[in-house]
Formats: sequence, C-alpha cells, structure tokens
Amino acid sequence: MLEKLIIQKTLRVPASTGAAGDGTPVARQLDAALLGVGFSASRALLEHIGTLAPAPATDLAATVVSAVRELVGDHVQHNAYFIGFPDEVPDTIEFWTDRLRAAVFTDGGAATDEQLRGVVLSGGVNLLDLPAYGAYQHTYAELLAAHDDLITAAGDRVTLLRLGDTADVEAARLYLTLAGSSTPHGEADLAILSELAVACVDGAQPAEIPVRENRAVLNGIRLVLGRPLVGVDTTTDVLRLACQVSGGDASLVTPTRFRAFRRPERRMLLAALDRVVGGSPDKLGDVVRYAERWKRLGERLHPHEYDQWPHAREVFAVARGERRVRNLAGRAEAAIRVGAIGPAASVLSAAPGLLLRSADRLLRLASAAERTAVVEAVTGALGSASGRVLLSLREHVDNRLTPASARMYASRSRNAWVGPDDRPPLPAGLVAELSLLLDAEISARLPTPERPLVVDPEVLDVALPLSGKATEGGFAVLPRGSRASVSGELLRFFTYWRQTSRRTDYDLSVLLLDDAFHSAGQVSWTNYQHDGVVHSGDVTDAANGATEFIDVPLTAHGHYVVPQVNIYAGESFDEVAESMFGYQTRTRDQLGAPFDARTVRARSHLRGEGRVALPMVFARSEHGWQAVWLHLYLRGTPSFNRVEENTFTTADRVRALMERRYLTVSYLVDRWRTRAEVTTWNGRLPDGPVTFIGIEAPDNLPEGSETYTLDRLTELIPE
Repeated sequence: MLEKLIIQKTLRVPASTGAAGDGTPVARQLDAALLGVGFSASRALLEHIGTLAPAPATDLAATVVSAVRELVGDHVQHNAYFIGFPDEVPDTIEFWTDRLRAAVFTDGGAATDEQLRGVVLSGGVNLLDLPAYGAYQHTYAELLAAHDDLITAAGDRVTLLRLGDTADVEAARLYLTLAGSSTPHGEADLAILSELAVACVDGAQPAEIPVRENRAVLNGIRLVLGRPLVGVDTTTDVLRLACQVSGGDASLVTPTRFRAFRRPERRMLLAALDRVVGGSPDKLGDVVRYAERWKRLGERLHPHEYDQWPHAREVFAVARGERRVRNLAGRAEAAIRVGAIGPAASVLSAAPGLLLRSADRLLRLASAAERTAVVEAVTGALGSASGRVLLSLREHVDNRLTPASARMYASRSRNAWVGPDDRPPLPAGLVAELSLLLDAEISARLPTPERPLVVDPEVLDVALPLSGKATEGGFAVLPRGSRASVSGELLRFFTYWRQTSRRTDYDLSVLLLDDAFHSAGQVSWTNYQHDGVVHSGDVTDAANGATEFIDVPLTAHGHYVVPQVNIYAGESFDEVAESMFGYQTRTRDQLGAPFDARTVRARSHLRGEGRVALPMVFARSEHGWQAVWLHLYLRGTPSFNRVEENTFTTADRVRALMERRYLTVSYLVDRWRTRAEVTTWNGRLPDGPVTFIGIEAPDNLPEGSETYTLDRLTELIPE
C-alpha cells in the first residue's frame, strides 16, 4: 500500500479522507499498540484518528501498526535455537557431543567416549545431519512462555509518528524529493521511486532530475505507459533506460540481457537517440565505452527499419566500429600517456565532473610547473560541477596528507576491495589550497537559512549521504562511515532470513579485534561463548524463517566488535525471500524475549552481492561505545563461509574504514556558522520558528519550523 510506504520512509502518517465520526477508542488502542513496538503517535495524529468514523479509523490504525512493525522487523517471529538464550547456552563441544551420542544410540542407550571417537574417525559424521541439530525444538509460543516480560528502561527507544497530508499529497511530495535528488539512491529507495513513478506519472514532475539512474527509473515507467520521456540528453541515458525496462542494471556496472521491445517502445527509444545525436554529434563519443551493449541493443531495436531517424543509426555504426569517434576521456588519456598533464587537464575542462574526479591523478603525475596549470583548471571547473562532486573531492583531499594503512574501494554493489596504498601523499600546501577553494565554493552554494538553525548534536557525526549506494534500506540506518553513540549495558545482534526455494543456512558471527585490529576472539556456531559474549544457537534451515542472536556485554574485552553474517549454504542475500540485520541495546536486568521491538535501535536489509555481510562495527572510544556503519560485503566462497576464515580480510576493511575521515553533517554546519545563527539543541523548545537538523525532529516545534531528519538529509547537499 502507498500509505504504508510513506509511513516507513517519512514517519508521517497520511491523513485519512474517510467519513467523520468518533474514533477515540481506536486512537487509544493505537497509542497502546504503538508503545508496544517502540513508537508513539503525535497529539495531532491521535486527534485526527479520533475524528474519524470507527471503520476508517480502524483501517488507518491497522496500516500504521503494520508499517512500523515491518520497519523494525517485528512482523516476523524471531525464535532462538536455545530456548533459554541468553541463559542455558551449553558449551559448544559438549553440545556437539550430546548430538553425536543421540546419533549413535537412538534407543536410549549411552555411547562411550571410545565409541564416539571411532564414529568421528570413520569420517562419516556430518554435523548438520545430527539429530535435532539446526532445527527448532520448540515453537515460538513456547519460547515466549519461557521468558518473563520485558522490563522497560528509561533508555528504550520511542520513535514519534506525525500526521501528514493526504496520501496523494504525501506521495507527490515524496516522489518529487526522490526524483529530484542530487545524490544516487540505493536499491530500497529506487524501488520506492519506481512505485511512486507509477502513481505520479501524470502529476507534477521535478524541474530537474540530476541523477541519471533516477531518470532511467522514471523513464522506464513512462516508456511502458506510453508517456513522453523526460531529461534524456545523452546516448547513455537511452542505454540506461533500455537496461532498466529489461530488468537489468541501469547503473551499467553489469551487462544486461535485453528483452524484446514492442514497436511503440522501439520508436520512442530510437527517436530519443536521434534527438540527442542530432542536437550534439559529439555525444557519439560516449558510445564507444559500451559498444558491446549497444550492439546487443541494436539487435532488439532494429534501427535499419527506421529511415526517419538517421542519427540514431549512427550510434550503432559507431558501436560496430564502422565509424570512429574519439571521446573526451580518450583524448585526455592519450595526452597523459605522453606526459602532457597540463593539456590533459585542459581537455578534461570540458567535463568539469570528470576533471575533478581525475584531479588527484593529474596532480600526482604533474611536474611542479604543470601543477599550477592543473590547479587552475580545477579552480575553473568548481563552479560548473555538482555539489556532490565538490563534497566528494573535499572528503578525498582530506584523506591525502598521509598514505593510508590500506586503500579501500567500495563498489556500487558494496563489495569492498582493499590493497596497499602506493600513492604518494599530496603536499600539505596543495591540500590546504584545494580545501580552501572547495570550502569557499561549497559555502557559496549553501542556501542562507530564513530561520535560526537548531542542530541536534547526535546528527553531527552522520556522514553526508553523497550516495545512496553506500547504505541499505531499513530503520534508523545511517550512511557508511556514520557514527552513533551506543547506550545501555548489552548489545544484542540479530539476523533473520527466509529462504525462497532451497535450504539456506546463514550464520551470525562476531569478530573481536584489539586496538591494533588483531583478532581478540570470535563467537559463532563453532564457538557459542567467549568472554561473556553468547550465541543463541545455529539454525540451518529457514523454510519458515530463522533468527540467530548474539549478546555482547559492553564490558567485553576488545576494542572493536564486528558482527557479520556468513552464508554457509544456499541462497544469496539477493535470492532469499527476506533477510535483515539489526541490533538492540538493553540493560542486564531487562529480561524479556530475545527480540523486542522496543529495544531495536536499527534494522537494515541485507541485499548485496557477496557471501559475507559486514553491516557495521562497534568501536570503544574515550567517550564510550560508538556504532559505525560499514554497509560492506565480502566476496567469500560459494559455500561454507566462516568467521575464522575471513578474520584477516574483515580486519583489513574495518581498519581502512575506521581510519578514513568522512565528511559529516558537522562540516556543513560549520559552513553555516559563518553566515547564520546556529544553536545546539538542548531539549528546550525555541520561542519562534527554526530550521531543525537532527536524527528525529522533536514534537511541538513552533509553527512555521522546517525539519531535516534522516529521510531529508540528502536535501542538505548543495546543487
């Protein structure tokens, strides 16, 4: 439902247009139900439901509860293998031995140690085949009956839901925000954008769609529905669109198998190509990079059948090599190969974004005499590049004063490559010069606030969302590199998965690292307990869904706590029907069932390429513990991934990310301080309207205030 999607994305509840009446009893029931999963309704929302007739009030309340339960992962049953977890978890070897005894003697007899040793040495023992291993031995209801009720604590999460406008208005607002975003979206937001594009196809459209992948999503819907395409101004836009409607990769990272196109669709695609090339023949230079894909697409579009679009046919002639076209990047690369760095920078000046992305390489290769020319070219490009590119370069140069202990590159699919950093550092004077130039340009683009700025200190360490590819969908999920303080006495990690068609075994594990990023122990299905850290037991089949938990007391040894999810067997993260990771914080005396939505601090989807997921790391600092988001996946092996086998690669990636300096919201706030009144949120409501920036907005801000919370942080990125 569209209403549910809006609630989950914005924490605003679309106002109902149902009949008026007395829905006060429903409002009271909703308030109680929401508190049970860690949410509360604003006064305006409860009053709105109270003015509805019982039927529409009940429908709206049911939608709200369903939406927030899904958001925090409470829509499924989280059973634990050991019914008493975190108590009554046996020693790992003793448990395996017990299961082995049951396998050797099924008639109630007792096997001797010598008999067990003989069975093991025979090589015929498969742990997964041992009686009752990996399968729940109790129902979810029995698990709940074995645990006392949760004791509420002052630090338990309560997330506020607000009343919004009608569903149509909220959908249009969210559509324009997502479609007009200046930063790329992750898979979750692209899926939301696709749904909204259908609902809003005939409504208001954004004045500009800066991100080309967003254009592909929108135009994919418009192509199928026969509406005019929007924003197509390069040949690659058409290729992205063809990939999108074929169910492939619109980012063009991986090849797409094109589907057959209907004749009206072929006409729209070829006409768009003809307009682009006819208006600017130089754009044929983009074709060479994806020549093979263009050839495959030509087999589906049949351009030779359409004489009315001759410029479109030129695209496929270039792809087949019948016409040679040198693109800008090729000309620049040719200059670099002969050592002409200054001329290369001059060539790239025609594409400001490409020049700024190449700035580090050009500056490293340039001689002292040429370096001035490169800096001048970069300076000239600053005013034409997007704000996202400027911020990315600013973050990059801030990390180039010294060589990194390891150089990490995270792809759009969140796979992490790590290798030695062989680049010589950039001179300190050059870094300072570039930083000042970038700071000045970024500051000039920030809008002057019309109201005083009030900033929640909790948001200052959130990394600027320069790309949605560096995050996952879910609840309270922050961009890669973001830090959040952790309260409570106990961390409880959980992962849930439900297989689609074949037995799938995911394994939640924790790797402990010391302050030098060396292993300090692990807890997994091969080691249920270590230094107070406890595993809930190994579940090896998820036909009806399965959950594994790990408890980590914050007094545990180790400087870094790294939860990970390993695929031991079966379907990938992209293949399973559902998969998630999250963490709870508790005090030691809270008791309760292993999963309680009120204690969930964050929950993220697991939808990436790779066989080992690294959602986040928890780091001990002088001010306490912090959660640091990773959003990374390791390639792993096709089967049998275990934490013991990826300790080194995991530690490398954690170290590379922890040592990197990310641009955070505090960077933008510092730019604003020079031109606007900025105060820190202290819990007291201001006297007049303000612009509030924070993780969540407080209730009852003065009328006329504007809020920028997690769902709107991308709007802070200057254009």
